[in-house]
Amino acid sequence: MNWAELVGDYARIRDAIEAVFPEFEDFNLRIATPGGFRLYVAASEREWRTPGKKANFLVYPGLQEDPPADDAALLLTTIRSHDQYNTTLYGLNDRYRGITGRRDIVFVNERDLAQRGLKHGDRVDIAATPGRVMRNLTAVAHDIAEGSVAAYYPEANVLIDLDHYDVKSGTPSYKSTPVLIHAARSGSSN
Repeated sequence: MNWAELVGDYARIRDAIEAVFPEFEDFNLRIATPGGFRLYVAASEREWRTPGKKANFLVYPGLQEDPPADDAALLLTTIRSHDQYNTTLYGLNDRYRGITGRRDIVFVNERDLAQRGLKHGDRVDIAATPGRVMRNLTAVAHDIAEGSVAAYYPEANVLIDLDHYDVKSGTPSYKSTPVLIHAARSGSSN
């Protein structure tokens, strides 16, 4: 593979992709079109490529086998912003969620906020296992499932206990860490 040649002209990379995947026909021409192009995805067109021509769902047993020990706990998932690749931050904006210029945010369902006597814009602390706390975040009412909250990665890593991981994959619990949210202590800081 002549990597230098490919890096020198990304059109050659797109030509190679087109050679492998038929749906990328005329890739270089289509990518030059303002607004780009959309690949066909059968499911997004409600076309089900199954014998019965209907969507088939499988229920995986055990999804709730480890419910939070505390009824007040919410499940934290860590997320990336739009201006981020893995742990590299290219900016402080998150156009996906309408956040500009900051990352000290926790996204919470509005009903979960109300149940805790909180509202959009309140300063909050998030606590996981003893000693794992993020302080003085801004609660953002967001369209997220009740019982769930989301905070930016890697900042929220302080809440993740690395001893808690999936036994099959070895993946740390970045997507389901039980946490408690409460009004920030006055004068608290991260």
